[in-house]
Amino acid sequence: MNNNLIYQERRIALAKQICTKTGGGIAIISTAPEAARNRDSEYPYRHDSDFFYLTGFEEPGATLVLNISGSQHQPQLESHLFCRPKDPEREIWDGIRLGPQAAPIALGVEYAHSHHDLDQKLSELLADQDAVYVRLSESAEADRRLRHWMKKVRQQARSGVNPPSEFHDVETLIHEMRLFKDVHEIDTMRRAAQISARAHIRAMQFCKLGMREYHLEAELLHEFRSNGSQSVAYNSIVASGANACILHYRAGAAQLRSGELCLIDAGCELDGYASDITRTFPVNGKFTGPQRALYDITLAAQEAAILATKPGNTFMQPHEAALRVLTQGLLDEQLLKLSELGSLENALETAAYRRFYMHRTSHWLGMDVHDVGSYRETLIPGLKSPEEKPSRILKPGMVLTIEPGLYVRPADDIDEKFWNIGIRIEDDAVVNDAACELISRGVPVDADEIEAVMKNS
Repeated sequence: MNNNLIYQERRIALAKQICTKTGGGIAIISTAPEAARNRDSEYPYRHDSDFFYLTGFEEPGATLVLNISGSQHQPQLESHLFCRPKDPEREIWDGIRLGPQAAPIALGVEYAHSHHDLDQKLSELLADQDAVYVRLSESAEADRRLRHWMKKVRQQARSGVNPPSEFHDVETLIHEMRLFKDVHEIDTMRRAAQISARAHIRAMQFCKLGMREYHLEAELLHEFRSNGSQSVAYNSIVASGANACILHYRAGAAQLRSGELCLIDAGCELDGYASDITRTFPVNGKFTGPQRALYDITLAAQEAAILATKPGNTFMQPHEAALRVLTQGLLDEQLLKLSELGSLENALETAAYRRFYMHRTSHWLGMDVHDVGSYRETLIPGLKSPEEKPSRILKPGMVLTIEPGLYVRPADDIDEKFWNIGIRIEDDAVVNDAACELISRGVPVDADEIEAVMKNS
């Protein structure tokens, strides 16, 4: 499918929701601003995901305005893109701009304007509209701009112009759309996962005693970029030894030592979509007995969660399946004491496992690594609070991670042989019609296979 048609269809789908809700209105979605890193230097620019989802446009300084009327079945939609005008002098320094003249054909929008005209044009578009869809409480600057636009509309009251009277959160509608990935999105995510899997294999193969964590991070980045990905999807975690028990550790200068594990949680971003893979492997290529015992427990927990990741189950069922296996394993290895807890059921009920496993097994994955979408059912009437809403039912097209782990820090009541063992195993799963497809298994996960990869490097 032509990419323009994909984004057009998404805008139409959003327009249908708005027509259903309020009979039309104006939707305003801006992309992310540029951010200064330090003097005369900026962070690498990354577009806003919601904006990109509706436009496919990656330049900064842009805003999409949708003028929507009609009905759910026949919405009338005008798409207005405001972007940076052509500027030959700035383009010498910062790169070629698309510009308003080329934008309609390039992006499939009806109208395009210079972003310098945004304030004036919006005061016209907002006139006599009942409803406005924006990202509520997005930022102080966004609130200031909305107040400014509304003030300009109210100033036309003597001419018979009425300002909007309803304000709605457009994010809720867009994020529900983004939760379900289409064939184009899943194909992109599958390719991103394949690149990331090769990067993890490369790190395993390059791992040598005495290297530092940042050396392996460099190998990850090399594989990401050499295979066409534009960026990391998040800051790569390369954690050896005790550092593997720090959940969001950054790759540092710690040396890779024999007898320790290395945990790598890393994924690339490809064409706006994230991948997210974690593997844990022995620095010297051979798991110790205690390491292997906890690794096999974690892998068994992941397999249990994978089996529970299927349509009709809730989002929490894979987590609950993983918890049961992890907790039983902790009891078997006497990291949790059956004599104190009495039973597996009591260990689960009292959350005794949280000492060694303190995060959830899954999160949504998509344009953002922790992607958008409610984790609870949203369309159930009569519930008074979010806590009353049941866990989300898994459906085809949803994409989520499956990532159980175990983290054992030194303590007087823990056998020293388990100290500083941190293990996490993570794969990306697409829910399909019957079960789920793991799109990140291009990198080995079985302990014997990991040892074989490292032995043959």
